[in-house]
Amino acid sequence: MPAPEPSGSSGGHDQLSAAVAALAADNASLREQLSQRHLIDLATGILVTQLEVSPAEAAEHLARLAEATGLSSEDLAADIVNGVAGTIAVAPRAPSSGGDGSDHGAAVAEARRTRRVASAAEADHTVSQAAATLLEGGLGPLGVESLWLWRRMESDCFRLAGHAGVSATEAARWQWIPPAAPAPFHQVVAEGSPLWSASGVPPGSVLPGAPEAARALLPLRLKGATVGLALVVWPGPADLDDNFRRALTDLIDVAARVLNATETEPSPSPLLDDLLDSLAHPAMILHREPDSSKLSVEYLNEPASKALGGSYPAVGRPIEVAFPHHHSDLAMLSQEAHSGTTVRRAARLPAEHGPGAPDPLLDVRVLSAGAEQTIVLWHTGSDRRLSAMRALGRLQGVAPFEDDLTTGTSAWSEQAYGILGVDRESEPFPLAGLQLRVHPEDADNLAELLSTLNERRTSAVAVVRITREDGGLRHVRIAAEPLLDEGVLTGITGVYQDVSAGFHTEVALSATFDQLTAVQAQAALRHQLALQLQQAIVPEMPAVQRLPGLQATARYRPAVQEYRVGGDWYDVLPLPNGKVLVAVGDMAGHGIDSATGMVALRNALRGLAFTGHTPGRLMEWLNDVTINTQGHPTATAVCALYDPADRTLCWASAGHLPLLLVRGGRARLLDPPRDVLLGAVPSSVYQETTTQLITGDTLFLYTDGLIERRHDALDEGLDGLRRAAEELSICEVEEQADRLLNSAPGDTDDDTSLIAVRIV
Repeated sequence: MPAPEPSGSSGGHDQLSAAVAALAADNASLREQLSQRHLIDLATGILVTQLEVSPAEAAEHLARLAEATGLSSEDLAADIVNGVAGTIAVAPRAPSSGGDGSDHGAAVAEARRTRRVASAAEADHTVSQAAATLLEGGLGPLGVESLWLWRRMESDCFRLAGHAGVSATEAARWQWIPPAAPAPFHQVVAEGSPLWSASGVPPGSVLPGAPEAARALLPLRLKGATVGLALVVWPGPADLDDNFRRALTDLIDVAARVLNATETEPSPSPLLDDLLDSLAHPAMILHREPDSSKLSVEYLNEPASKALGGSYPAVGRPIEVAFPHHHSDLAMLSQEAHSGTTVRRAARLPAEHGPGAPDPLLDVRVLSAGAEQTIVLWHTGSDRRLSAMRALGRLQGVAPFEDDLTTGTSAWSEQAYGILGVDRESEPFPLAGLQLRVHPEDADNLAELLSTLNERRTSAVAVVRITREDGGLRHVRIAAEPLLDEGVLTGITGVYQDVSAGFHTEVALSATFDQLTAVQAQAALRHQLALQLQQAIVPEMPAVQRLPGLQATARYRPAVQEYRVGGDWYDVLPLPNGKVLVAVGDMAGHGIDSATGMVALRNALRGLAFTGHTPGRLMEWLNDVTINTQGHPTATAVCALYDPADRTLCWASAGHLPLLLVRGGRARLLDPPRDVLLGAVPSSVYQETTTQLITGDTLFLYTDGLIERRHDALDEGLDGLRRAAEELSICEVEEQADRLLNSAPGDTDDDTSLIAVRIV
């Protein structure tokens, strides 16, 4: 069985980030390929008709022509489509120095580019995407500022189907166009011809855009019928000569086919969208499905799009796709915002950020905007003021506050409510309001503090006793500073600090000192009991045991903390049927109860093993024993039976760590079956695994104290153990056990059990 690859947290983040980036690149590439494929398919269809050949033959002919002419297949396809549809007109460019030939070449290149833009728009999935493609790739070079596309409905009203270069608020105003008003729309529909206005709207008319801006209102016709309207708006007056008009008309003709092939998008949230667009930091709107509560990205402002890398369109995607590293935290905050009435906040998402992990969302705020919308605001860089306030708030019993004397309002940190014993739904009150809560004997201290701030206008510190609403008494230190503006006192800022513990410490220390002698006597007795329990659970195995087909030795390292009796145990037991039982386990928790419970499990397994049943069945019985043990504990364990006749190891695991096999100087971890802990679920079934061993193999069974580290993931500890085992030179099994125990990566001071088995 191959050793499992290490899967630390940073590696997992790197892999997920790489996967998301790869998917985004694939998505962009597929969209580009779809656009190219659409144009080539059009050209292939034309060749099928002209040459009267099959599509496959036409495609092959197109490829040969491209190779013969030295053009790309896309450029050749553009020429073929332009030749049949009529070359797309282009706006005049500045004359080149190359004469007519250069002008002609530039015109052909521009016609190809414009045809590619038209093809890309036809391949887009939504009308707004197509509008954006037309504006950016074709209309923008003509000086156009915005594009509006309306679809004609059965009632002869026109509904806005898509737009580009338009604010959400303005788009909301022009969602519907009645059939008879405004007049320019009615005229274009009735006459079926474009309306050109080079310097503002016609007299008495109202159209989107600045009053003096040039406009072109064109009918979108398909199969002889007007299916919609297109409005093109410039930022100001423009010279709409024939070249401009031809180029514009050819590009806008694509919009008719786009309207016929795509659906109208839902109406935007204009105020929210434009409000988020005005922010300098990332913001988005999440849409919540009413039935399933599933979240998807409804809107992103520009900073949010940049924060996501801009490599793939997040709008319309499920939150799991748009935010693969943060979706669970965002979903939880969104649910809390909908359930409550306050803004939900998080300093960072995710809370832990290891090396190589994707950038976190900082200073996140989530608020509900109705039954189906949630607004999410965040930063990409830390806000120094917010970070300083949070750091101050983490100090034990410290709560910043600020009184604004000009508005009569006060602001507290979250910790202030707890220190002062005030209900969190109550409004914060100013520092002077503490006079009603201060113990009468400390009223003068508070009065002196307020006088120093208000009259002398210097910093002040005082300690007073506060009577809380629940009747409790707290000693609170108040440190405050006056806020001045041109010599005028405008406010007070400072901190409340709960120093009650300091006053209580003296009493507690005195009582503790009186009891110290008795405690020391009890400690000696408990220490003796702890040693006896440890010896009962894990009796020493000073010398190697020579059993049928194997040699075995065991090591036990007690917990560093005195009296912290652990639940580790192990056993190596020859059975009447010639097999050898090898087992190791770890009862959850520490203390006398944990130790006595493990004694019961170890002895129970010893007795059950003589029934001759398999490890899986033994574990099922052991699970029943754990279920019925007082206190209902849980434990991990590995139970293995070695058969010297064929050198096979049949084993089962209850949530325990993988076995470590060393063979020929190489070490690998044997993945255990994914079965539950002992005592977790009644009547559990445990799977069995059979591992073929050979002469010279060394097998290690151990508990978590051998590999667990305070600041590392479990996978890193396992990988460190595997490397340590590979560095052991060939030696006796006892020496191997000692050296592995000394070089193992564990550093949690927990107790550790280790069994080393050598196949002979």
